Amino acid sequence: MNKKDRITIHDIANKIGVTASTVSRALNNHPRISETTKKMVLEAAREINYKPNQIAAALRHGKSRLIGIIVPTINRNFFSSIVRGIEEHANELDYKVMISQSYDDYKKEVQTVEALLNARVDGIMVSLGKNTHNLDHFHAVMQKDIPLVFFDRTTDDLSVSQVVINDYGSAYEVTQHLIDQGYQHIAHFTSHMKIKIYQERLRGYQQALLDNGINFDKNLVIESNMQLDGGHQSVLQLLEKGIGFDAIFSASDYAVVGALQELKKINVKIPQEVGLAGFSNEPFTAFTDPALTTVDQQGIPMGQAAAELFFEMINGIPKNTYSRKKILKADLIIRESSLRSKKA
Repeated sequence: MNKKDRITIHDIANKIGVTASTVSRALNNHPRISETTKKMVLEAAREINYKPNQIAAALRHGKSRLIGIIVPTINRNFFSSIVRGIEEHANELDYKVMISQSYDDYKKEVQTVEALLNARVDGIMVSLGKNTHNLDHFHAVMQKDIPLVFFDRTTDDLSVSQVVINDYGSAYEVTQHLIDQGYQHIAHFTSHMKIKIYQERLRGYQQALLDNGINFDKNLVIESNMQLDGGHQSVLQLLEKGIGFDAIFSASDYAVVGALQELKKINVKIPQEVGLAGFSNEPFTAFTDPALTTVDQQGIPMGQAAAELFFEMINGIPKNTYSRKKILKADLIIRESSLRSKKA
């Protein structure tokens, strides 16, 4: 036998002189196969390093013990923390995860869902890409009665389970903190308004202004890709248009770091002249100069909560009628970038 060929049950059968169907039944603990034959098959399987085909096993038994996870990108601490939370919970129950990245690309997301379905995963957990506006690929998952859980970037257009933080309340708290520090002209950096988390963060920002008697100025709301370059461009847009601001609340840590870099270029003092606050509590926010105020989104607890919802469905709750929403409380982390007295 060519060592490069995949070892199959036929190789076990040839080794011990039984039929392939006998090997298959023995490996699956069939009651009609004697204990002696089962032992012989298992010993032969170990000797020739037989590895069962998980997809084939899924077709036979209806379960692959695999969970598909789709995140926009895995190189963000927030998303990697969510994956860790899911994986820790899944591993305790002898499930494995398959991790895919959409890179916020709609076509990539569709292809990934199809690939996971073809791999016979037992369920899919996903954080939507920024450019996902058509949800047909998730309707296909639901039609197959496969558990589907959304986390962080979710949608109310599908009746599925989801785990989020209180984006509205967290954004309100950040904005209120900036107001309490004496800032009155607070810009808000955001992304596509079709993504619910950005809708909620904008809503929280607006409400905090309203409750403090500060007029909402749409010119202070700047949309970008929420990356470093987006933060640079958003600051430049405010400066070029002559829009006055004394603070920035960004819906992303990456964009607020871009803003910090751009403001430093023109010698703006942080936080004395402009206060800064981000969102996500990426590790680098503690090491910028000054350290950045941000919101800790509870990545590991979010992953654990998503896994809990998934296993509730696996354990018998009707998948096509099951829809729960868990809202986690995020923590405001106050650092030097937003701390100044009201008299400053």
